[in-house]
Amino acid sequence: MSGLNREQKEAVGLLSIGTFLEFFDLMLYLHMAVLLNELFFPKTDPHTAALLSAFTFCSTFVFQPISALILGWIGDNIGRKATVIMTTFIMAVSCLVMANLPTYEQIGVAASWIMVICRISQGLSSMGEIVGAEVYLTEVIKPPLQYPVVTIIAVFSILGGNAALALASFVTSYGLNWRMAFWMGAGIAMVGVVARTTLRETLDFANAKSRIKKTFEEADINADLLENSFLFKEEINIKTIAALSIIQCGWPICFYFSYIHCGNIFKNVFGYTAEQVIHQNFISSIANLVGYIIITYLCYKIHPLKILKVKLIIFSIFIMLCPYLLYHLSTPLELSLIQSFSMLFILSTNPAMSVLYTHLPVFKRFTCATLIFAISRALMAVVTSFGFIYLIEYYGHWGLLIIMAPLCIGFAFGLNHFEKLEIKAGRYHHQKKKLAIS
Repeated sequence: MSGLNREQKEAVGLLSIGTFLEFFDLMLYLHMAVLLNELFFPKTDPHTAALLSAFTFCSTFVFQPISALILGWIGDNIGRKATVIMTTFIMAVSCLVMANLPTYEQIGVAASWIMVICRISQGLSSMGEIVGAEVYLTEVIKPPLQYPVVTIIAVFSILGGNAALALASFVTSYGLNWRMAFWMGAGIAMVGVVARTTLRETLDFANAKSRIKKTFEEADINADLLENSFLFKEEINIKTIAALSIIQCGWPICFYFSYIHCGNIFKNVFGYTAEQVIHQNFISSIANLVGYIIITYLCYKIHPLKILKVKLIIFSIFIMLCPYLLYHLSTPLELSLIQSFSMLFILSTNPAMSVLYTHLPVFKRFTCATLIFAISRALMAVVTSFGFIYLIEYYGHWGLLIIMAPLCIGFAFGLNHFEKLEIKAGRYHHQKKKLAIS
Protein backbone atom coordinates (compact mmCIF):
# COMPACT_ATOMS: atom_id res chain seq x y z
CA MET A 1 0.00 0.00 0.00
CA SER A 2 3.03 2.29 0.42
CA GLY A 3 3.23 2.70 -3.37
CA LEU A 4 -0.27 4.20 -3.63
CA ASN A 5 -1.09 7.89 -3.57
CA ARG A 6 -3.73 9.34 -1.28
CA GLU A 7 -6.55 9.18 -3.83
CA GLN A 8 -5.77 5.54 -4.65
CA LYS A 9 -5.68 4.59 -0.97
CA GLU A 10 -9.07 6.23 -0.45
CA ALA A 11 -10.48 4.32 -3.41
CA VAL A 12 -9.13 1.00 -2.09
CA GLY A 13 -10.57 1.74 1.36
CA LEU A 14 -14.02 2.75 0.11
CA LEU A 15 -14.33 -0.12 -2.35
CA SER A 16 -13.01 -2.71 0.12
CA ILE A 17 -15.41 -1.66 2.87
CA GLY A 18 -18.27 -1.50 0.37
CA THR A 19 -17.49 -4.99 -0.92
CA PHE A 20 -17.31 -6.27 2.65
CA LEU A 21 -20.78 -4.86 3.40
CA GLU A 22 -22.26 -6.11 0.12
CA PHE A 23 -21.04 -9.67 0.67
CA PHE A 24 -22.04 -9.57 4.32
CA ASP A 25 -25.60 -8.84 3.19
CA LEU A 26 -25.47 -11.31 0.27
CA MET A 27 -23.99 -14.24 2.18
CA LEU A 28 -26.01 -13.75 5.36
CA TYR A 29 -29.08 -15.45 3.94
CA LEU A 30 -27.06 -17.94 1.88
CA HIS A 31 -25.28 -19.21 4.99
CA MET A 32 -28.45 -19.09 7.09
CA ALA A 33 -30.54 -20.74 4.37
CA VAL A 34 -30.48 -24.06 6.21
CA LEU A 35 -32.41 -22.27 8.99
CA LEU A 36 -34.31 -19.51 7.16
CA ASN A 37 -35.67 -21.81 4.45
CA GLU A 38 -37.68 -23.44 7.23
CA LEU A 39 -39.20 -20.04 8.07
CA PHE A 40 -39.99 -18.78 4.57
CA PHE A 41 -40.81 -22.01 2.71
CA PRO A 42 -43.22 -24.87 3.52
CA LYS A 43 -41.84 -27.79 5.55
CA THR A 44 -40.69 -30.71 3.37
CA ASP A 45 -38.81 -34.04 3.33
CA PRO A 46 -34.97 -34.07 3.11
CA HIS A 47 -34.91 -34.53 -0.71
CA THR A 48 -37.30 -31.64 -1.31
CA ALA A 49 -35.42 -29.57 1.27
CA ALA A 50 -32.23 -30.12 -0.75
CA LEU A 51 -34.06 -28.94 -3.88
CA LEU A 52 -35.27 -25.84 -2.02
CA SER A 53 -31.71 -25.11 -0.93
CA ALA A 54 -30.61 -25.47 -4.55
CA PHE A 55 -33.42 -23.17 -5.71
CA THR A 56 -32.51 -20.54 -3.12
CA PHE A 57 -28.86 -20.76 -4.19
CA CYS A 58 -29.78 -20.46 -7.89
CA SER A 59 -32.16 -17.54 -7.38
CA THR A 60 -29.18 -15.43 -6.34
CA PHE A 61 -27.49 -15.90 -9.71
CA VAL A 62 -29.87 -16.89 -12.53
CA PHE A 63 -31.01 -13.34 -13.38
CA GLN A 64 -27.55 -11.80 -13.19
CA PRO A 65 -27.07 -11.73 -17.01
CA ILE A 66 -29.95 -9.22 -17.28
CA SER A 67 -28.33 -7.04 -14.65
CA ALA A 68 -24.99 -7.43 -16.42
CA LEU A 69 -26.41 -5.87 -19.57
CA ILE A 70 -27.86 -2.92 -17.65
CA LEU A 71 -24.93 -2.31 -15.30
CA GLY A 72 -22.43 -3.04 -18.06
CA TRP A 73 -23.97 -0.35 -20.26
CA ILE A 74 -23.97 2.13 -17.36
CA GLY A 75 -20.36 1.29 -16.48
CA ASP A 76 -19.11 1.66 -20.07
CA ASN A 77 -21.19 4.71 -21.02
CA ILE A 78 -21.74 6.70 -17.82
CA GLY A 79 -18.87 5.53 -15.61
CA ARG A 80 -17.57 2.92 -13.16
CA LYS A 81 -18.44 5.13 -10.18
CA ALA A 82 -22.19 5.18 -10.88
CA THR A 83 -22.44 1.39 -10.85
CA VAL A 84 -20.86 0.86 -7.43
CA ILE A 85 -23.19 3.48 -5.89
CA MET A 86 -26.30 1.93 -7.47
CA THR A 87 -25.45 -1.62 -6.46
CA THR A 88 -24.81 -0.68 -2.83
CA PHE A 89 -28.21 1.06 -2.66
CA ILE A 90 -30.05 -1.96 -4.14
CA MET A 91 -28.38 -4.28 -1.62
CA ALA A 92 -29.37 -2.02 1.29
CA VAL A 93 -33.03 -1.88 0.26
CA SER A 94 -33.24 -5.67 -0.29
CA CYS A 95 -31.69 -6.31 3.10
CA LEU A 96 -34.15 -3.95 4.78
CA VAL A 97 -37.14 -5.72 3.21
CA MET A 98 -35.82 -9.13 4.32
CA ALA A 99 -35.31 -7.87 7.86
CA ASN A 100 -39.00 -6.96 8.14
CA LEU A 101 -40.56 -9.74 6.03
CA PRO A 102 -43.24 -11.87 7.76
CA THR A 103 -42.64 -15.64 7.73
CA TYR A 104 -44.47 -18.38 5.77
CA GLU A 105 -46.67 -19.16 8.76
CA GLN A 106 -47.79 -15.53 8.88
CA ILE A 107 -48.55 -14.69 5.23
CA GLY A 108 -48.14 -17.99 3.39
CA VAL A 109 -46.55 -18.37 -0.04
CA ALA A 110 -46.26 -14.58 -0.43
CA ALA A 111 -43.35 -14.72 2.03
CA SER A 112 -41.58 -17.24 -0.22
CA TRP A 113 -42.00 -15.13 -3.35
CA ILE A 114 -40.89 -11.89 -1.69
CA MET A 115 -37.84 -13.62 -0.25
CA VAL A 116 -36.87 -15.01 -3.66
CA ILE A 117 -37.25 -11.54 -5.23
CA CYS A 118 -35.01 -10.07 -2.53
CA ARG A 119 -32.41 -12.79 -3.15
CA ILE A 120 -32.53 -12.06 -6.88
CA SER A 121 -32.07 -8.33 -6.22
CA GLN A 122 -29.11 -9.01 -3.93
CA GLY A 123 -27.53 -11.27 -6.51
CA LEU A 124 -27.93 -8.59 -9.18
CA SER A 125 -26.35 -5.88 -7.04
CA SER A 126 -23.49 -8.04 -5.75
CA MET A 127 -22.42 -8.83 -9.31
CA GLY A 128 -22.06 -5.18 -10.26
CA GLU A 129 -20.47 -4.45 -6.90
CA ILE A 130 -17.45 -6.74 -6.97
CA VAL A 131 -16.86 -6.48 -10.73
CA GLY A 132 -17.17 -2.70 -10.55
CA ALA A 133 -14.69 -2.51 -7.67
CA GLU A 134 -12.18 -4.82 -9.36
CA VAL A 135 -12.38 -3.04 -12.73
CA TYR A 136 -12.09 0.34 -11.01
CA LEU A 137 -8.88 -0.62 -9.18
CA THR A 138 -7.47 -2.40 -12.23
CA GLU A 139 -7.73 0.88 -14.12
CA VAL A 140 -6.31 3.21 -11.45
CA ILE A 141 -3.33 1.10 -10.30
CA LYS A 142 -0.54 -0.39 -12.40
CA PRO A 143 1.22 -3.79 -12.03
CA PRO A 144 2.70 -5.33 -9.96
CA LEU A 145 1.01 -3.43 -7.10
CA GLN A 146 -2.25 -3.82 -9.01
CA TYR A 147 -2.31 -7.58 -8.37
CA PRO A 148 -2.48 -7.60 -4.54
CA VAL A 149 -4.62 -4.45 -4.40
CA VAL A 150 -7.34 -5.93 -6.65
CA THR A 151 -7.12 -9.23 -4.74
CA ILE A 152 -7.79 -7.29 -1.53
CA ILE A 153 -11.33 -6.75 -2.87
CA ALA A 154 -11.76 -10.52 -2.95
CA VAL A 155 -10.33 -10.78 0.56
CA PHE A 156 -12.91 -8.31 1.81
CA SER A 157 -15.68 -10.24 0.04
CA ILE A 158 -14.50 -13.34 1.94
CA LEU A 159 -14.38 -11.31 5.15
CA GLY A 160 -17.95 -10.20 4.50
CA GLY A 161 -19.03 -13.82 4.12
CA ASN A 162 -17.09 -14.79 7.24
CA ALA A 163 -18.68 -11.97 9.23
CA ALA A 164 -22.10 -13.11 8.03
CA LEU A 165 -21.33 -16.67 9.10
CA ALA A 166 -19.96 -15.51 12.44
CA LEU A 167 -23.05 -13.42 13.12
CA ALA A 168 -25.33 -16.24 11.95
CA SER A 169 -23.53 -18.67 14.24
CA PHE A 170 -23.73 -16.25 17.18
CA VAL A 171 -27.42 -15.47 16.64
CA THR A 172 -28.46 -19.10 16.26
CA SER A 173 -26.28 -20.31 19.14
CA TYR A 174 -27.74 -17.83 21.63
CA GLY A 175 -31.32 -17.80 20.36
CA LEU A 176 -31.26 -14.13 19.34
CA ASN A 177 -33.54 -12.57 16.72
CA TRP A 178 -32.02 -13.31 13.31
CA ARG A 179 -33.59 -10.09 11.95
CA MET A 180 -31.02 -8.05 13.91
CA ALA A 181 -28.32 -9.03 11.45
CA PHE A 182 -30.33 -7.86 8.43
CA TRP A 183 -31.27 -4.55 10.06
CA MET A 184 -27.59 -3.96 10.80
CA GLY A 185 -26.52 -4.81 7.26
CA ALA A 186 -29.12 -2.49 5.70
CA GLY A 187 -28.12 0.45 7.89
CA ILE A 188 -24.41 0.11 7.25
CA ALA A 189 -24.95 -0.35 3.51
CA MET A 190 -26.75 3.00 3.33
CA VAL A 191 -23.73 4.62 4.95
CA GLY A 192 -21.64 2.99 2.20
CA VAL A 193 -23.84 4.54 -0.49
CA VAL A 194 -23.12 8.04 0.85
CA ALA A 195 -19.40 7.34 1.29
CA ARG A 196 -18.98 6.12 -2.28
CA THR A 197 -20.18 9.39 -3.76
CA THR A 198 -16.66 10.72 -3.02
CA LEU A 199 -15.07 8.34 -5.56
CA ARG A 200 -13.65 9.82 -8.76
CA GLU A 201 -13.99 8.25 -12.19
CA THR A 202 -11.17 5.87 -13.19
CA LEU A 203 -8.30 7.29 -15.24
CA ASP A 204 -8.44 4.65 -17.99
CA PHE A 205 -12.12 5.34 -18.61
CA ALA A 206 -12.07 9.13 -18.19
CA ASN A 207 -8.79 9.78 -19.96
CA ALA A 208 -9.68 7.58 -22.91
CA LYS A 209 -12.82 9.59 -23.53
CA SER A 210 -11.01 12.91 -23.18
CA ARG A 211 -8.22 11.79 -25.52
CA ILE A 212 -10.69 10.86 -28.24
CA LYS A 213 -12.64 14.09 -27.81
CA LYS A 214 -9.48 16.18 -27.96
CA THR A 215 -8.31 14.38 -31.09
CA PHE A 216 -11.60 15.05 -32.85
CA GLU A 217 -11.65 18.72 -31.79
CA GLU A 218 -8.10 19.28 -33.09
CA ALA A 219 -9.04 17.69 -36.40
CA ASP A 220 -12.26 19.73 -36.57
CA ILE A 221 -14.31 16.56 -36.91
CA ASN A 222 -17.90 16.15 -35.70
CA ALA A 223 -17.91 14.59 -32.21
CA ASP A 224 -20.81 12.37 -33.29
CA LEU A 225 -18.25 10.35 -35.20
CA LEU A 226 -16.52 9.31 -31.96
CA GLU A 227 -17.89 5.82 -32.31
CA ASN A 228 -15.61 5.29 -35.30
CA SER A 229 -12.52 5.83 -33.11
CA PHE A 230 -10.05 2.96 -32.84
CA LEU A 231 -10.75 2.73 -29.10
CA PHE A 232 -14.45 2.22 -29.73
CA LYS A 233 -13.66 -0.22 -32.53
CA GLU A 234 -11.27 -2.34 -30.44
CA GLU A 235 -12.35 -5.91 -31.07
CA ILE A 236 -13.21 -8.56 -28.49
CA ASN A 237 -11.17 -11.76 -28.72
CA ILE A 238 -13.66 -14.66 -28.60
CA LYS A 239 -11.02 -17.07 -27.31
CA THR A 240 -10.22 -14.65 -24.47
CA ILE A 241 -13.92 -14.41 -23.58
CA ALA A 242 -14.21 -18.22 -23.59
CA ALA A 243 -11.10 -18.64 -21.44
CA LEU A 244 -12.28 -16.08 -18.88
CA SER A 245 -15.76 -17.64 -18.82
CA ILE A 246 -14.39 -21.08 -18.02
CA ILE A 247 -12.12 -19.75 -15.27
CA GLN A 248 -15.09 -17.88 -13.75
CA CYS A 249 -16.98 -21.18 -13.46
CA GLY A 250 -14.68 -22.42 -10.71
CA TRP A 251 -15.93 -20.42 -7.74
CA PRO A 252 -19.67 -21.31 -7.79
CA ILE A 253 -18.93 -25.03 -8.15
CA CYS A 254 -16.40 -25.10 -5.32
CA PHE A 255 -18.56 -22.89 -3.11
CA TYR A 256 -21.61 -25.11 -3.54
CA PHE A 257 -19.62 -28.27 -2.88
CA SER A 258 -18.00 -26.90 0.27
CA TYR A 259 -20.88 -25.14 1.97
CA ILE A 260 -24.12 -26.55 0.55
CA HIS A 261 -23.22 -30.13 -0.37
CA CYS A 262 -20.96 -30.78 2.62
CA GLY A 263 -23.52 -29.01 4.81
CA ASN A 264 -26.18 -31.48 3.65
CA ILE A 265 -23.83 -34.38 4.49
CA PHE A 266 -23.31 -32.97 7.99
CA LYS A 267 -27.08 -32.74 8.40
CA ASN A 268 -28.18 -36.02 6.82
CA VAL A 269 -25.29 -38.34 7.72
CA PHE A 270 -24.07 -37.03 11.06
CA GLY A 271 -27.39 -35.60 12.28
CA TYR A 272 -26.23 -31.99 12.61
CA THR A 273 -28.87 -29.37 13.37
CA ALA A 274 -29.18 -26.25 11.20
CA GLU A 275 -27.37 -24.27 13.90
CA GLN A 276 -24.50 -26.78 13.99
CA VAL A 277 -24.14 -26.71 10.19
CA ILE A 278 -23.89 -22.90 10.24
CA HIS A 279 -21.24 -23.05 12.96
CA GLN A 280 -19.29 -25.72 11.06
CA ASN A 281 -19.37 -23.70 7.85
CA PHE A 282 -17.99 -20.72 9.75
CA ILE A 283 -15.03 -22.78 10.95
CA SER A 284 -14.29 -23.96 7.41
CA SER A 285 -14.62 -20.45 6.01
CA ILE A 286 -11.52 -19.49 7.99
CA ALA A 287 -9.48 -21.72 5.66
CA ASN A 288 -10.82 -19.78 2.67
CA LEU A 289 -9.82 -16.47 4.27
CA VAL A 290 -6.34 -17.75 5.16
CA GLY A 291 -5.82 -18.97 1.60
CA TYR A 292 -6.78 -15.60 0.13
CA ILE A 293 -4.54 -13.68 2.51
CA ILE A 294 -1.59 -15.88 1.52
CA ILE A 295 -2.10 -15.44 -2.22
CA THR A 296 -2.61 -11.68 -1.78
CA TYR A 297 0.89 -11.51 -0.29
CA LEU A 298 2.45 -13.87 -2.82
CA CYS A 299 1.04 -12.24 -5.97
CA TYR A 300 3.18 -9.13 -5.42
CA LYS A 301 6.27 -11.32 -5.80
CA ILE A 302 4.99 -14.10 -8.08
CA HIS A 303 2.89 -13.65 -11.20
CA PRO A 304 -0.77 -14.38 -10.33
CA LEU A 305 -1.23 -16.88 -13.16
CA LYS A 306 1.61 -19.00 -11.76
CA ILE A 307 -0.15 -19.07 -8.39
CA LEU A 308 -3.40 -20.17 -10.05
CA LYS A 309 -1.53 -22.96 -11.83
CA VAL A 310 -0.25 -24.35 -8.50
CA LYS A 311 -3.74 -24.11 -6.98
CA LEU A 312 -5.18 -25.98 -9.96
CA ILE A 313 -2.69 -28.85 -9.64
CA ILE A 314 -3.35 -29.27 -5.91
CA PHE A 315 -7.14 -28.98 -6.29
CA SER A 316 -7.22 -31.46 -9.19
CA ILE A 317 -5.38 -34.12 -7.18
CA PHE A 318 -7.65 -33.49 -4.20
CA ILE A 319 -10.91 -33.68 -6.15
CA MET A 320 -9.92 -36.97 -7.80
CA LEU A 321 -9.48 -38.48 -4.34
CA CYS A 322 -12.56 -36.80 -2.88
CA PRO A 323 -15.19 -39.47 -3.78
CA TYR A 324 -13.08 -42.16 -2.11
CA LEU A 325 -12.64 -40.00 0.98
CA LEU A 326 -16.37 -39.24 1.20
CA TYR A 327 -17.23 -42.95 0.98
CA HIS A 328 -14.94 -43.70 3.92
CA LEU A 329 -16.04 -40.95 6.30
CA SER A 330 -16.26 -42.07 9.90
CA THR A 331 -16.31 -38.80 11.87
CA PRO A 332 -17.50 -35.21 11.30
CA LEU A 333 -13.89 -34.07 11.71
CA GLU A 334 -12.87 -35.89 8.53
CA LEU A 335 -15.62 -34.14 6.57
CA SER A 336 -14.60 -30.83 8.13
CA LEU A 337 -11.04 -31.33 6.86
CA ILE A 338 -12.33 -32.08 3.34
CA GLN A 339 -14.52 -28.98 3.45
CA SER A 340 -11.69 -26.76 4.71
CA PHE A 341 -9.15 -28.09 2.20
CA SER A 342 -11.51 -27.44 -0.72
CA MET A 343 -11.96 -23.83 0.46
CA LEU A 344 -8.22 -23.34 1.01
CA PHE A 345 -7.42 -24.24 -2.61
CA ILE A 346 -10.72 -23.11 -4.16
CA LEU A 347 -10.58 -22.63 -7.93
CA SER A 348 -11.33 -18.99 -8.59
CA THR A 349 -10.03 -16.07 -10.64
CA ASN A 350 -8.02 -14.65 -7.75
CA PRO A 351 -5.31 -13.45 -7.47
CA ALA A 352 -5.30 -13.00 -11.27
CA MET A 353 -8.51 -10.99 -11.72
CA SER A 354 -6.74 -7.77 -12.71
CA VAL A 355 -4.56 -9.72 -15.17
CA LEU A 356 -7.65 -11.16 -16.85
CA TYR A 357 -9.45 -7.79 -17.05
CA THR A 358 -6.55 -6.02 -18.76
CA HIS A 359 -7.04 -8.22 -21.83
CA LEU A 360 -10.58 -6.87 -22.38
CA PRO A 361 -11.12 -3.69 -24.48
CA VAL A 362 -11.40 -0.55 -22.31
CA PHE A 363 -14.77 0.63 -23.66
CA LYS A 364 -16.23 -2.88 -23.57
CA ARG A 365 -14.45 -4.03 -20.42
CA PHE A 366 -17.20 -3.45 -17.89
CA THR A 367 -19.91 -4.99 -20.07
CA CYS A 368 -17.76 -8.02 -20.93
CA ALA A 369 -16.64 -8.51 -17.33
CA THR A 370 -20.14 -8.28 -15.87
CA LEU A 371 -21.70 -10.49 -18.56
CA ILE A 372 -19.06 -13.19 -18.19
CA PHE A 373 -19.33 -13.04 -14.41
CA ALA A 374 -23.13 -13.21 -14.54
CA ILE A 375 -23.52 -15.94 -17.16
CA SER A 376 -20.90 -18.20 -15.57
CA ARG A 377 -22.49 -17.78 -12.12
CA ALA A 378 -26.01 -18.37 -13.45
CA LEU A 379 -25.07 -21.41 -15.52
CA MET A 380 -22.92 -23.03 -12.86
CA ALA A 381 -25.44 -22.30 -10.10
CA VAL A 382 -28.07 -24.31 -11.98
CA VAL A 383 -25.74 -27.07 -13.19
CA THR A 384 -24.03 -27.48 -9.85
CA SER A 385 -26.90 -27.19 -7.40
CA PHE A 386 -29.36 -29.45 -9.22
CA GLY A 387 -26.61 -31.51 -10.86
CA PHE A 388 -25.06 -32.43 -7.51
CA ILE A 389 -28.40 -33.67 -6.18
CA TYR A 390 -29.19 -35.99 -9.07
CA LEU A 391 -25.63 -37.08 -9.90
CA ILE A 392 -25.05 -38.09 -6.27
CA GLU A 393 -28.42 -39.86 -6.24
CA TYR A 394 -27.58 -41.98 -9.31
CA TYR A 395 -23.79 -42.36 -9.15
CA GLY A 396 -22.98 -41.79 -5.52
CA HIS A 397 -20.00 -39.62 -4.60
CA TRP A 398 -18.27 -40.54 -7.88
CA GLY A 399 -20.87 -38.35 -9.57
CA LEU A 400 -18.86 -35.36 -8.33
CA LEU A 401 -16.23 -36.06 -10.97
CA ILE A 402 -18.77 -35.60 -13.79
CA ILE A 403 -18.80 -31.90 -12.87
CA MET A 404 -15.38 -31.43 -11.30
CA ALA A 405 -13.19 -33.14 -13.94
CA PRO A 406 -14.36 -30.95 -16.87
CA LEU A 407 -13.99 -27.91 -14.60
CA CYS A 408 -10.31 -28.66 -13.94
CA ILE A 409 -9.62 -29.33 -17.65
CA GLY A 410 -11.38 -26.14 -18.73
CA PHE A 411 -9.61 -24.13 -16.03
CA ALA A 412 -6.26 -25.37 -17.37
CA PHE A 413 -7.25 -24.27 -20.91
CA GLY A 414 -8.17 -20.79 -19.63
CA LEU A 415 -4.90 -20.38 -17.74
CA ASN A 416 -2.88 -21.47 -20.76
CA HIS A 417 -4.58 -18.87 -22.96
CA PHE A 418 -3.93 -15.98 -20.55
CA GLU A 419 -0.35 -17.11 -20.00
CA LYS A 420 0.24 -16.72 -23.75
CA LEU A 421 -1.30 -13.24 -23.69
CA GLU A 422 0.86 -12.18 -20.72
CA ILE A 423 4.00 -13.57 -22.35
CA LYS A 424 3.17 -11.64 -25.51
CA ALA A 425 2.68 -8.49 -23.42
CA GLY A 426 6.09 -9.05 -21.78
CA ARG A 427 4.75 -9.31 -18.23
CA TYR A 428 4.78 -13.01 -17.43
CA HIS A 429 8.50 -13.62 -16.89
CA HIS A 430 9.57 -10.14 -15.80
CA GLN A 431 7.74 -9.38 -12.57
CA LYS A 432 10.90 -9.57 -10.44
CA LYS A 433 12.59 -7.08 -12.78
CA LYS A 434 9.64 -4.69 -12.49
CA LEU A 435 9.74 -4.99 -8.72
CA ALA A 436 13.42 -4.05 -8.70
CA ILE A 437 12.78 -1.01 -10.92
CA SER A 438 9.80 0.17 -8.81
